[in-house]
Amino acid sequence: MHPERRDSFFGRRKGKPLRPRQQALMETLLPQLRIDIEKPPPRSLADLFDHRPDAVCLEIGFGGGEHLIAQAEANPDHGFIGVEPFQNGMAKALSAIDRLHLGNIRLFDQDAAWLLDWLPPHSLARVDLLYPDPWPKKRHWKRRFVSKANVENIARVLKPGGLFRFASDIDTYVTWTVEHLADRREMVCRRKTEAEWSEPWPGWKQTRYEAKAIREGRPAAYLIFERT
Repeated sequence: MHPERRDSFFGRRKGKPLRPRQQALMETLLPQLRIDIEKPPPRSLADLFDHRPDAVCLEIGFGGGEHLIAQAEANPDHGFIGVEPFQNGMAKALSAIDRLHLGNIRLFDQDAAWLLDWLPPHSLARVDLLYPDPWPKKRHWKRRFVSKANVENIARVLKPGGLFRFASDIDTYVTWTVEHLADRREMVCRRKTEAEWSEPWPGWKQTRYEAKAIREGRPAAYLIFERT
């Protein structure tokens, strides 16, 4: 590991054994789409994509890829970077990318904090953090991805007018996030009431984590912060 890198990922990296087709995509397609942070970042993130998009968005911890894939399909002129260290989630996303022939997605399968450190300033139109691992026990809260360092980096990589969107069904994590963002004057909360929080933003694609939360009776909050 690079000595300057800080760790923000504490979850599992592997689950059930992959199916042969999934394993093949991990070995062939992922290397084509993976962002190499050992190289210097490009002057423009558009250079990562063949179609040179005007806007590039980042999704941190995309799970099974439902939201990432839906966004890429609905916005072919945009570029999307998806981060997911969990091997089985990455394999599901690769299967969808291959099936749908999506050329506007790039991937990173390591700690998202490392990618944030690498990204150029003011290079992203949006950062999505959807249903992150809540680490519900108080002694584990320091493992939450929303931290002083990561919030500072999210603010650094967003363009003026760019959005940070956060969704969670864990009320302590929602409060935690609001409090961490309150310390950043350049990040303005665009949803200030709990009534506004309860409404998914336009174009929302339900994830399997949200479906589980709804089944178990846990309402979600959808926060939006704008970089000034």
